[in-house]
Amino acid sequence: MTIPGAKTAVEWLVSVAPDPDACRWEWERNPLGVALLPAGHRWDVLILPGELGRPTLDVLRRILDRPGPVLADFGAMPRSHAAMPRLGFFVPAGTASRWLGTGVRGAGRGSWIVAPYPGRATGGVRWLELPDGEGTLTDPGVLELAMHEAAACVLTHGGRKS
Repeated sequence: MTIPGAKTAVEWLVSVAPDPDACRWEWERNPLGVALLPAGHRWDVLILPGELGRPTLDVLRRILDRPGPVLADFGAMPRSHAAMPRLGFFVPAGTASRWLGTGVRGAGRGSWIVAPYPGRATGGVRWLELPDGEGTLTDPGVLELAMHEAAACVLTHGGRKS
């Protein structure tokens, strides 16, 4: 559902950029098609290893009408792990500094993330869930429950869906 006057995904993302025009320029003219955006202002990003991130996203998609934005980072992974990118879940600002979770990295205030133009594929980073432009983020409590469910599934079924 689109709300009249709601920001587009691009407008929402560049609203945190120190220089929105430079951010748009990077997306339009940089051959990599990515821009650096500061975390910790409107959102933080919790980064899960692929072995847990992908099944967590599957759980979120089953229990929520729409999860918040999710990035997949295929960047600096060895070939043997090419099918398991790290996933970054956008959560409310301040979450990363309070998060206690083994193997989960947080990008909050003082951190920067690589963000591709919404809807455009790049070599190393792509959106698995696009920002909706309305500021929808994943609730950290719901994310934690989804992680527990995903971890149990991975342990029980070796990562196979039942």
